Amino acid sequence: MAAAVQASRRRFGLFAILRIIVRVFAMVVLLLACLLPYYLFALLRLRNPWPRTFLAGICWIAGVQIRVSGERPKGSAFLIANHVSWIDIPAIAQGTGSAFVGHDGLASVPLIKHLCAMNDTVFIARHDRASVHRQVEDVRRAIRDTGALTIFPEGTTSDGTGLLPFKSSLLSALEPVPENVRVVPVLLDYGAEAASLAWVGEEHGVDNFLRILARRRPVVVTMTFCQPLSGEQVRDRKTMAAAARDALSASFRTAAA
Repeated sequence: MAAAVQASRRRFGLFAILRIIVRVFAMVVLLLACLLPYYLFALLRLRNPWPRTFLAGICWIAGVQIRVSGERPKGSAFLIANHVSWIDIPAIAQGTGSAFVGHDGLASVPLIKHLCAMNDTVFIARHDRASVHRQVEDVRRAIRDTGALTIFPEGTTSDGTGLLPFKSSLLSALEPVPENVRVVPVLLDYGAEAASLAWVGEEHGVDNFLRILARRRPVVVTMTFCQPLSGEQVRDRKTMAAAARDALSASFRTAAA
């Protein structure tokens, strides 16, 4: 990270670099503060809120302000959200206490796999139909442990001004929908600044991370909870993907009006 900050001097002014340093230091302190209670809760086999506490703290340190529209889901919920930047994850964690679903490619990096596992991340193998039963059980366990689980069915980040096609294969672990679990589309809207915050193109993840930490202005995101999907909308993964995308597209149009 220090090398990345050094490289950023060509792009950022002095005060921006100071903001990056202070925020990164605060994140490291927060991580260390959360590790001991995390392992204590894990040892005692208690429901472990510390990963979501850490992510919510990251959200605050990064200067993210969340505005909520619609009714937050109560009870067990599976959230289907659009994906714009790394900010999405701490923002959703702060707003809902959710864990996340990730594609199995993330599990190939040991450190990332370990950090994701600490946050009850469920890894989905999109093309491995033989492991669907295990994935369904993992989804149910994660929802049981955390109360909410979020997936980004675009499979990558967009520019924040619209939606990419949804990959229904990422919803295979939710088929069929567990009893008493609501499926709720969630729109993350960064307004006029969406394109400037988005992690797209050839930008490296660290560059996007530093660019956002360098900001003086807060990052404002409106988190809109759509009506839960029901009936034929949750018949299978393809109908869920289509219905969720329709709901988020309608929310985008409403926000832009």
